Amino acid sequence: MRRVLIVGAGQSGLQLGLSLLAEGYQVTIMSARTPDEIRRGWVMSTQAMFAEALRTERRYGLDLWQDQAPDIHGLHVSLSAPPGERALRIPCPLDEPAQSTDQRLKMAAWLELFEERGGTVHYQGVTTADLDGLTRLGRYDLTIVAAGKGDLVGVFDRDPQRSVHTAPQRGLAVAYVHGMAPDPLLPVPHVSFNAVPGLGELFVIPALTLSGPCDILFWEAVPDGPLDLWRDRLDPADPLKPPLALARRYTPWIHERCREVELTDARATLSGRYTPTVRLPVAELPSGGAVLGMADVVVANDPVTGQGSNTAAKCAAAYLRSILEQGDRPFDREWMTRTFERFWFDTGRAVTAWTNAMLQPLPPHVQQVLGAAAGNPAIARRFANGFSDPTDFDDWFMSPDRAERYLAEVAG
Repeated sequence: MRRVLIVGAGQSGLQLGLSLLAEGYQVTIMSARTPDEIRRGWVMSTQAMFAEALRTERRYGLDLWQDQAPDIHGLHVSLSAPPGERALRIPCPLDEPAQSTDQRLKMAAWLELFEERGGTVHYQGVTTADLDGLTRLGRYDLTIVAAGKGDLVGVFDRDPQRSVHTAPQRGLAVAYVHGMAPDPLLPVPHVSFNAVPGLGELFVIPALTLSGPCDILFWEAVPDGPLDLWRDRLDPADPLKPPLALARRYTPWIHERCREVELTDARATLSGRYTPTVRLPVAELPSGGAVLGMADVVVANDPVTGQGSNTAAKCAAAYLRSILEQGDRPFDREWMTRTFERFWFDTGRAVTAWTNAMLQPLPPHVQQVLGAAAGNPAIARRFANGFSDPTDFDDWFMSPDRAERYLAEVAG
């Protein structure tokens, strides 16, 4: 029985671990926190997951909240123009619903499920020296690092050819709330995507948290601009004040829905910033061992396109496929590199290119596409479903020539 060590207990690490258990592998996971500590901790993300990513979970019976999490039926894209007027509104339906489940709920339950299904969990933090020792002892056939935060990320070198940015592109602030009123213009649950050109974006995401259904208010602010009101964690004395003040000024149609909101719990906020980075997938340790990075350890994009958890789930599925195909052959450096490159060309490349494009001022052809989508449901639907399969954007959204050709075909 082949033995796999996974360092990190997030979306990608736990999904891969549970999937490998189902395939007969002996799997050990290193988690810095116990399930109870995760449940009592701060929120970790916004994690709106679309159909393709959800299918990778359901294949192994990991969709524990499918009947509890609100079904997200589409996007509602709005463009804010000074002084806080809605200049454009585009309802964008999804072919299959998306869902968002608080990772405190999900990862705690998945850790418990992993142990119930026969996996081994060591609850401890892991340093670079620890990782070096584990690989040197030769207890595992394969070691994968899935901890996208902390010191271990530093053992993976930045890939300068695939990393566009050298500084954070957005300041981020998240708040989980109860009491938000439905959107009177689109009453079915949806992701509200509100762009404030040149300044940032506000998202509203229906979700499931520890205390039941909720909404997530998620601001992305261009650094040092008028929306950039936080550097670290939101003020614990009044964490909703800055996000709601911004909504009142720039997206009053969202603020109108927030009259009765309150935090879902005392640790329902998250804020900060990081630099989007693509890293080399194989890390060489001092003793000569090699480990494979996965998901946001090696492909960390800005959340403006909502792809973090989606990419993590797809990475877990891609790595699983490569592990199973390898059979009894060694998981050497060449295999590690080949495994990542297949994931990169199948998924990571398109997500990274699209996300980096959406962080910039929208070029004329994208403005033209969105303007056309406001009056054409077929274009709006295709845009929404690109969040599930971003590789489709290459065919019509990412270049002026292809966009012009597509719009001509639709008009015809």
